[in-house]
Amino acid sequence: MSDGKITELRPVSHITTDAIGPPGMRVFYVQAWKDERAVSVIVEKFQLQTLAVGVEQFLAEVNERHRNLSSATADYDEERMHILPPVDPLFRVGQVGLGYDEGDDLVALELHELFVEGNEETEAQQVARFWCTRAQLRALVNWGLEVAARGRPLCPQCGQPMDDEGHLCPRKNGHKV
Repeated sequence: MSDGKITELRPVSHITTDAIGPPGMRVFYVQAWKDERAVSVIVEKFQLQTLAVGVEQFLAEVNERHRNLSSATADYDEERMHILPPVDPLFRVGQVGLGYDEGDDLVALELHELFVEGNEETEAQQVARFWCTRAQLRALVNWGLEVAARGRPLCPQCGQPMDDEGHLCPRKNGHKV
């Protein structure tokens, strides 16, 4: 695999995540802004949920190594956290990474394009690198957990997501709940 294109925003003026579409068919995005430039990528719901856990562990390690840092708040304003048009994603994310620049006290959220073997167009993998404050990153993942939780209701019998019409529940021998 050859080197791909890197899109880097340093520092971002705003970073968020959101979902577009009805529950069960939503598409999740991460969107970052630097001044008037917006960059969006598609992520999976489980990637947002995993990122939330990873960010908390990562920030705890950063605070352990750099004891002079203040704690990063996770507060956010819901009105500002919705993604804004245009939503023209660069790519679908396959891998997520985090880095830290001690000198500028910025965290890099590095999002790598999903690599599909055999697809010649993905030979040059793209990367989006968003440099944000620790507070911006914590707000992003806390909002992401909120968005992920707003999906379809869960079946009280088996815990699986239900559509508006219910679902064929394995605990009810395939009968609709």
